Amino acid sequence: MSATIDPTDRDLAVGEPAPRFRPPVPRPLREPLGLFDFLRAARKNPITTWMDVHFKEPVVAAEGAMGRITVVSDPALIRYLLVENVEGYRKDDLQRRVLAPGLGNGLLSAEGDEWRLQRRTLAPIFNARTVQGFSDAMNAAGAKLGRRLARRGGKPVDVALEMTRVTLDVLERTIFTQGLPGDPDALGRAITRFLEAVGPIDPLDVFGVPDFVPRIGRLRARPAGRFFAEVVDELIARRKAAMARGEAPRDLLTLLLAAQDPETGNGLSDLAVKANIVTFIAAGHETTANSLTWALYCLSQDPSAQARVEAEVDAAGEGDFAVEQLPYTRAVIEEAMRLFPPVPFLSRQATKDDRLGRIKVPRGSLVMVAPWVLHRHQMLWEDPEAFMPERFLPENRDAIPRFAYLPFGAGPRVCIGQSFSIQEAVIVLAHVVRAVRFHLPADHPPVTPLHRVTLRPEHGLRMEAELRG
Repeated sequence: MSATIDPTDRDLAVGEPAPRFRPPVPRPLREPLGLFDFLRAARKNPITTWMDVHFKEPVVAAEGAMGRITVVSDPALIRYLLVENVEGYRKDDLQRRVLAPGLGNGLLSAEGDEWRLQRRTLAPIFNARTVQGFSDAMNAAGAKLGRRLARRGGKPVDVALEMTRVTLDVLERTIFTQGLPGDPDALGRAITRFLEAVGPIDPLDVFGVPDFVPRIGRLRARPAGRFFAEVVDELIARRKAAMARGEAPRDLLTLLLAAQDPETGNGLSDLAVKANIVTFIAAGHETTANSLTWALYCLSQDPSAQARVEAEVDAAGEGDFAVEQLPYTRAVIEEAMRLFPPVPFLSRQATKDDRLGRIKVPRGSLVMVAPWVLHRHQMLWEDPEAFMPERFLPENRDAIPRFAYLPFGAGPRVCIGQSFSIQEAVIVLAHVVRAVRFHLPADHPPVTPLHRVTLRPEHGLRMEAELRG
């Protein structure tokens, strides 16, 4: 098992600034693991397999269990890979094997002409004006959460569960305004079970065993996947009926069903609509919930950052929040996503022989851009392990290379919902901070990240809520 880097307390001299909070994380390896140790570690928690050299060198190429892999952390080469030579690198088979069985052939999994069609059709739905129009719904969900947390003042709170609930509430108010079928908590549990089941890397996928051979994770995910599919089928059927009656609300679900490709005028197929609804619910809600959870954890361990967010939130007044009012609160979210990126790695497969700098990239080999590594890279960040929200204040943003920070990816495949997610996370965090201040109990297990498609606290996050005001 990998060691864990844990912050240590020490006595401070008078006038000496307090040390920055450094969240405990798996310690990078000094030597590569053997095949079976690698497969075991990758299945348990893939972020424990990264080596120290990955956090120090701009490009690292090596032969491993999955063949030749080139890990790229040079911003200029990342730009080349994800923007300038998109046709030279496609989404690799391993990612498709993991994601497609549950998420279908939506934006995360589709390739080629199918992906381009979906992207063209869906892009107008997530333009800035539309996303801004959802701020009232996000504020309503955040205020409801704040009231619920205030009633729990002084009592333990499952922070990860509450963030799951509020992001589902936002989905219900923005995408499915006629309501989700059944119990939203049941949907949240199904999403968690699904990601926990498919998240561990299966050796059969690593070695390219044909898909007809059963995978344990996929078998375990089937009940949650079936429940998920039933919910989505019912949502679509109810909404189509409402649209036929002329009674449909103008939310994201209606926009999705009515969307047309600007080049052809054609709408999406029923399968594509279903796949993208599943993607919005599973991937969109999960990543935002985790970002909020990590932000609240980091604030609970950094009194100065906590005080600064509280002062900013209090200065904004008693009404709804706008992202423009909250630059430091936004910086906290962005720093949490730097330390705990929603998607820890992106991988591509070379469609032809190429070069990345001085490194040869053979056709068919894997190339990885790993935000988990990139965001902690020693060549790119000052004190990369420290929680320092001020990095992302407007006056400091220009110091961050454009392709050194990729919480939502980059290039044509950049996450279509990134502005929606940021706006939601900032507004919800502000409502939480307005209501309560969280404290981590002394007997809580170490809060370390577990990679299960996204990054979540390995042992959950139960904190005590102190009422503010």
